[in-house]
Amino acid sequence: METPAAPTVPRPQGTAARPEIPITTTPPVKRERRWSVAALCIVLAVVAALGAAAAVNSASDRTKVLAVARDVPAGQALTGADVTVAEVSTDSALSPLQASDKASVLGKRTAVDLRKGGLLLASQLAAGTGLGDTRQQVGVLVKRGQAPAGTLSAGDKVLAVTTPAQGDNTSTKDDAAAPSSINAVVVSLSRPDATGSVVVNLAVATTDGPVLATRASQGRIALVREPRSN
Repeated sequence: METPAAPTVPRPQGTAARPEIPITTTPPVKRERRWSVAALCIVLAVVAALGAAAAVNSASDRTKVLAVARDVPAGQALTGADVTVAEVSTDSALSPLQASDKASVLGKRTAVDLRKGGLLLASQLAAGTGLGDTRQQVGVLVKRGQAPAGTLSAGDKVLAVTTPAQGDNTSTKDDAAAPSSINAVVVSLSRPDATGSVVVNLAVATTDGPVLATRASQGRIALVREPRSN
């Protein structure tokens, strides 16, 4: 006896088709963007390295030199209190004295006025003491009108002319005679006081020092500046 076949179940009509569900995936990261970020990082690292190298080189290029610790008038001998050590960047346009030269400059006289904070140059110092072995130094108080106003400076050659003593009667014959004078070199000058008077330090021969000092103490010296050589 044959087994009857199972009845077929008819598929329902009108059933909507099942929608297809799309499969989503993470979009790929563009490799070009990754390379640009890496390149930027490399550039920044190189710039930082160059900056650090420049800073190290700048620090290594600094050198110790001599500087002026306080104002020093022309003609004055330098002391340890006048000179200090400063650290500056190397510059071919400047030629300051090295810190190692400090001992050798002490005792030398300045050829020009020095100002506090400036670098000390070899050209600002007079050779030796500025007087030489055959020179004496005499301070002369010069009143207004007894020297050229504002034109004297260290190194100028002058004539220290003896003026008549107060109360002396000079005859016409005396006026025609050449006045007594002494050859001298200006070593330094003080700043004018309230009356316009200045003290001028003069270097003279040893035979003239006592005579000039005597006349200067009497206020009988006027200065005549000799022509400056070109």
